[in-house]
Amino acid sequence: MKKIPPLVSFIVGFAAVALTQALAQPSPDFSIQVLNVFDYPGTGNQTRPQKISDVGDVAGIFVDASGASRGFIMFNNGNFSMPMVDPNDAGNLTEARGINSSRLVCGDYLDSAGAFEGFFFQNNVFTNYAPEPTFTVVLGVNNAGDFCGSEIPSDTGIQSAFLNIGGVLTDFVVTDATATLAYSLNKNNQSCGYYIDSSGVTHGFWRDKNGTIHDSIDPVGSTGTILFGNTVFRIAQTRRIDFNLMVGRYTDANGATHGLLFRPPIHRGSPPLFVVYDFPGATFTSLNGINEQGLVVGRYTDPSTGIDHGILAQVVRGSAGIMLPLAPPSAPAQASTERGVVTEPAY
Repeated sequence: MKKIPPLVSFIVGFAAVALTQALAQPSPDFSIQVLNVFDYPGTGNQTRPQKISDVGDVAGIFVDASGASRGFIMFNNGNFSMPMVDPNDAGNLTEARGINSSRLVCGDYLDSAGAFEGFFFQNNVFTNYAPEPTFTVVLGVNNAGDFCGSEIPSDTGIQSAFLNIGGVLTDFVVTDATATLAYSLNKNNQSCGYYIDSSGVTHGFWRDKNGTIHDSIDPVGSTGTILFGNTVFRIAQTRRIDFNLMVGRYTDANGATHGLLFRPPIHRGSPPLFVVYDFPGATFTSLNGINEQGLVVGRYTDPSTGIDHGILAQVVRGSAGIMLPLAPPSAPAQASTERGVVTEPAY
């Protein structure tokens, strides 16, 4: 597929204009506009971007023709790093999941026992992180160096989300979930991710800095929802209003997967809102990361080749996109008693 050359100065300028437009309105609606399509260099590589930092660096995963998964950085000038392989990777699986403005990358790899372990990567140095050696994945990191992910604590055996803020590790689970995964942590220590209910269905959630968990975050018509990324997004005219803008994807009853932008209530009485984005001609689109400038990274699958391609997009003011309301919560199901199944993180 032909790569569209990155236009860094254009993107930065476009982001500034779009954000200014959003700031001008107290209660904006949004849509998604694609700026660029990109691929990690190499024939047949599957390109799966995960997060974008506030300075425009992208961390992600590519899968080569042999099926090996490697991490990568796409720098904000459009250049790519060498493949990222944890030195303890024994399963041909190293995944870069998050990146902050200091180019601190987080992710996961498979060790010699076939277990997931977390890592950090900066200045060409890997530092492993696995407080729970049977299963730890690090899925997001903010500019303060605080991070989040999922692990299986030895004392409970329940796959839990975790936050590590200021060196303090906190595990949490969504009520009645068989697995909970935290994918992103913004500068206000609000996190988002997804959980799996006892029927095996995925639902989005977000957790406020005071520990309040908001679930289930599903658009009407969803048969499975995942939230991957969040950011502090500001709208204001004469006063500051910050809210937790999130991106992800959902699958409908026909099996098509759509990218999502989720805007929670801005103030009391305002409705939450989903904006749906589909890459033209694709039946699989996922939005995986968002930064404070409203730049979004994700991927789509070319239906003619089955190859995943990265996309760089911009949140813009306007209501041209398809919008869906929040689905009403379903009756809580009884929690499953089987806790031995490890849920590998989605991408």
